[in-house]
Amino acid sequence: MKKLLNYSVVLFVLTIVLLLIIPMPPALVDVAIILNISLSMMILVITMTIREPLEFAIFPSLLLITTLFRLGINVSTTRNILSRGGSSGHVIKAFGDFVLQGNVVVGIIIFLIIVLMQFIVITKGAERVAEVAARFNLDAMPGKQMAIDADLSSGLIDEQQAKIRREKIQREADFYGSMDGATKIVKGDSVMSLITTAVNLIGGSIIGIVQSGDTIGNVLNTYSIATVGDGLVGQIPSLLISTATGMIVTRAVAEGSLNEDISKQFLAQPQAIMVSGAAVAILTVIPGMPIIQMGLVSVSLITGGYFLGRRIQEEPSRASQAFFQESGSGTAGEEAPAESAPETVTEEEYFKDVNNVYTLLSVEPVEMEFGYSLIPLADESVGGRLISRIVIFRRQYAQDMGFVIPSIRLRDSSGLSINQYCIKIKGEEVARGEILMDYFLALEPEHLEREVDGIETIEPAYGIPSRWIRPEDREKAELYGYTVIDPLSVMVTHLSEVIKQHAYELITRQEVIHLIENVKKSAPELVEEAFPQLVTYSLFQRILISLLKEGVPIKDLETIIETTIEAITETGLPVKDIDAIIEKIRSNLKRTITRMYCEDGSMKVITLDSELERTMVGSLAKGENGFYLALSPDVLQSLIRQLAEQLKKFNGLTQTPVILTSQVMRMHFYRLIDQFYPNVRILSFNEISNNIQIQSIGSLKLESPGFRGN
Repeated sequence: MKKLLNYSVVLFVLTIVLLLIIPMPPALVDVAIILNISLSMMILVITMTIREPLEFAIFPSLLLITTLFRLGINVSTTRNILSRGGSSGHVIKAFGDFVLQGNVVVGIIIFLIIVLMQFIVITKGAERVAEVAARFNLDAMPGKQMAIDADLSSGLIDEQQAKIRREKIQREADFYGSMDGATKIVKGDSVMSLITTAVNLIGGSIIGIVQSGDTIGNVLNTYSIATVGDGLVGQIPSLLISTATGMIVTRAVAEGSLNEDISKQFLAQPQAIMVSGAAVAILTVIPGMPIIQMGLVSVSLITGGYFLGRRIQEEPSRASQAFFQESGSGTAGEEAPAESAPETVTEEEYFKDVNNVYTLLSVEPVEMEFGYSLIPLADESVGGRLISRIVIFRRQYAQDMGFVIPSIRLRDSSGLSINQYCIKIKGEEVARGEILMDYFLALEPEHLEREVDGIETIEPAYGIPSRWIRPEDREKAELYGYTVIDPLSVMVTHLSEVIKQHAYELITRQEVIHLIENVKKSAPELVEEAFPQLVTYSLFQRILISLLKEGVPIKDLETIIETTIEAITETGLPVKDIDAIIEKIRSNLKRTITRMYCEDGSMKVITLDSELERTMVGSLAKGENGFYLALSPDVLQSLIRQLAEQLKKFNGLTQTPVILTSQVMRMHFYRLIDQFYPNVRILSFNEISNNIQIQSIGSLKLESPGFRGN
């Protein structure tokens, strides 16, 4: 029985195919027609109650099955109508009698109106919406992927949530692509129904006149009832399915079910309801209008709009009271944006004490200053969420990289415009941005087909061309393929990216000792063996700085310490040869490094031509701080130009650009490239796991001589 249920859909489809071949008695045809109408109603109700299209992802396949079922029924009914003298069950006869009501011409006209309404209005509209939604959804995929990466980097989501959201984006693209093709099935079904109707009426009339010998009037009456009835029992389910198709492809920007969205959005506009009521009242001055009916409608609209308006005005005050009763104050480690001076003494009196002057000498590791209009983003008393978002980012960064970002000083600044903010590292500004509080930032897709009105700008974190758009244009922008971000997320994403780029500058000697003490809780013998006799805190700080600067997590401190000990004691590397120690550590962290730049078991890289790499090895020159690449300006310029062209191949990919070199050249090539492209990662073959497929999408070559030897 269980196996039978598992193959129930397969058996159902096979049964439908048999309907095309095996004649079915009228009683079974009635059952099939009723089942078809019920199934169509069920599908329409589902499309109206779901919150998003992916909740009904089987719809394209279901559309094909129901269309095939309907065509099978049409074949059976046509066979019965032509072979049984216009009789094909009670359902068809009942529909035909009800619509015709003794007038063949009127009945056929009504039937044609229903068919053309479905074909021209609903089916054609659903087809166009599905086509546009599929194209825009595919164009918006890179922007949506970038938004997921931004949320992941800012700590709003973890890796698992990011994976789920990426899968959802892929499923949405597949769904809308399937819907684009599925709407063609609905269109073809409408055309087929017209052909079937013509065949039934013309063919049945010819058969009735030739074979039965009855009068033309009786034949036309018999076959017109059967034809209209058969057309209706096919068109009603088809109309329901077409409506469901249009419903599901227009649910892209919905927030809830259709009932919830209509109730929420209609009832949120009491003024429009009242104006409509007043307009209906004005129409009563037209002579001959039904004053009583129009008066009832007008009074109902005006009264309903009035009470809705009062209720909406009362809700903010209730929400405000609830917020102040339930909300707490303060968050972990961040300072409030407004700084209050001591009330008991003046500033001059306070700094008369020389000890108080020393408080001015401290430098904050990370500061963020912002203009007056941005203060509500950080002020928790009015619902600001900047501090809580920073806390989330700090936690996520610690989990990913193994380093705790210090507290971030937040303060307002009169030196900035009201919409500006700036980010400082150790007292010096490293980044600046500007956001508009009452707007949303719309990131332009890679292939922009339609523009939305807005203020052109550049997204501060990734440099993407964008527009500040009004809130009411948000749904339109998303439909056009833009990725829409709220102002707070823009600021937090920019802050998180800046901190990631400068995290290595925040590792102080005190923080290194703190990290080592934390390892000591789980591996005391290892720490005692290494520090401070064998490995100094200064050396270990330089190692951690180098790893973080290249984006390598330092979470696995035990492996880093063990490898450092091994490099110094067992391999005999001198303590001063920190580059060799770091390369050995990176090799032992290959699984971590591979995971960061690998997608679906594959890593896309740019490689160095063997001739170029051999020549570069021969061009190493020794200086005061070790070896370096002695490249002529012409060769360096050629290398940078090639790299700029090759990096364009990573546009639209979610993976960070990676250049693959030999272990000997990795550090030297990194120091050469870092000053031009700090966000490009230089990896060696020893740092990639063996089970990963390396896919070379470009290569750097030696275009001209000009290297200087030793």
